[in-house]
Parts: sequence; C-alpha cells; structure tokens
Amino acid sequence: MGRRSRAPRPPFRSYASLARAVLSEDRAGNDRTTASILSGPVPARAEVVAQACGVLSGGAAARAVAVAAGVRVRDQLPDGAPVRRGQVVVTLEGDARRILAAERSILNLLMHASGVATATARAVRGTRGSGHPLEVWATRKTLPGLRDLEKAAVEHGGGRPHRRDLSEALLIKSNHLAFVPLETAVERARGRARRAERVEVEVRTRSEALRAARAGAGALLIDNASPLEARAIVRALETAGLRAGRWIELSGGITPETVHRFRRVGADAVSLGALTHSAASLPFHLRLRPVRLSHSRP
Repeated sequence: MGRRSRAPRPPFRSYASLARAVLSEDRAGNDRTTASILSGPVPARAEVVAQACGVLSGGAAARAVAVAAGVRVRDQLPDGAPVRRGQVVVTLEGDARRILAAERSILNLLMHASGVATATARAVRGTRGSGHPLEVWATRKTLPGLRDLEKAAVEHGGGRPHRRDLSEALLIKSNHLAFVPLETAVERARGRARRAERVEVEVRTRSEALRAARAGAGALLIDNASPLEARAIVRALETAGLRAGRWIELSGGITPETVHRFRRVGADAVSLGALTHSAASLPFHLRLRPVRLSHSRP
C-alpha cells in the first residue's frame, strides 16, 4: 500500500526567531553574575558533551542561538547522528561572557530535541519484525512554540512528523461527529479534499470503522484500542473487502516501550503523542576553558 497522500510540507521555519526568543526569555543581555566577575572580553572555547547515549537533534536551533549571541560554532555533529556518553557534539569559540549567556539556552534545546529523537528511535526499533511495514508518526501534542523543533527531532529519530498543523490534512474526530452524522462529515470533507488527498476518520469500534470506510474515508485512525481490538477491526475491514487501498493508523496511549505490541495488527502507522509530550531529555553539559592567545615576538 502506498503512503498516505498529503499536501507538500513547508520547510521547517528558520530558527532565528526561536533563538531570539529563548535568549530574551533568559535575559541573556543582563547576566549579572558574569558581569560582576568578568569586566571585559575573555577569549574562550566551549565543548558541549553528551552525558548519555542517544540520537542528536536540536543542533540547527543551537547553532542559531550561538549566532544570535555572537558566538562562533567551530565544529558540530549533524542532527540525526548517534551520540555516546562523553562525546563532544558542539565546539564553540568566542567571548566567555557571550558563551555563558547562551549556555543554558543551547543546552535546553539540545537536551529536549535529542530526547525526542532518542525516544523516536526507540519506537522505530519496536516496529521491527512486523509482517506489514509500520511507520512511527508524531502528533500535534507539542510544546507551544517548539513544534518545528520537535517535529524535526522526530524525523532525526527515524519517524515521520505527521501533519504539522490543522491546515495540512482532513481528519474527522469524535468531537466533529458530535455535530453531524459520520456519513455527512465524510461527504463534506471529501468535497474539500485536495487532489489525491485521503479523508481520515477517527474510529473506536468495528462498526464505526465499517461505516467510515463505506462512506468513502480513505484512512482510518483506530483510537485507544488494544492490539487485539485493533486487529479485530482490521480483520473486519478485510472480511468486508474494505482494507485494500485504505490507510490505517493506530493511536492513543501508545509509547516507545509498548509500540512492539502493535507490530502484527496489520496497520500502516502508529502515532505517538508520547514522542513529544513525554520524552525524557538527553543530558548534555558544557565545558568552558579560557583560550591563551599567542603573541608573536617583535
């Protein structure tokens, strides 16, 4: 079965605005401690070091913070690279005062994004061995202002970002169906669909899945079902001759640790809110050292 049709995804936004926002939030221009200790420029070099194994992400955003703070990035591992404990992932150079002002913002972005990427990689490993290819998708359960960072991190971990926002897909959920019958909702959505775009409907039972498929839904989101319940829904669609050519997504309470239980359901994708709203940060720390300037003899 081919991948679900979707509108072209816009590129992830520039991280310049995010960099300005996080530096402003931390009052980086008013570091009273550093200003009281260092009265003038001090040449320095800093290394950002991983404190655990995982997958690196957030590097592009961290670089934007460094640039906004007036710090040079001398060396950097690419996003998506595996990292091990004790490995240097970013090397910075510049005025120690500027590095100290940007330190926490850089580390926060790397820690959070790398945690998302690492959790995604763990979920992807959990899909291995399935008889039917099973993709790992993110959801819109993201931290306000950090959606692009987190969606990119999911891709760095080997997953797919799913729809970025409400404009990107037609997904009929239970709250929509509180106002109109399922068949009416599907008909109206199909009338607004882009060329080759599937209308997706959230379902929880076999009867809902069969109704949605017969109404013309090209994709079904089986929500909050156990592996046995989900498999029963897929079997019902197969028996009715409604499975072929229809995309099936599983969601609701699935985590990187439990995704393996859904490998043999016969779905096409699992979407995990836990990738973004519950991923533990991957720890990093910054080592800062003064740089001795060599003076040539006259």
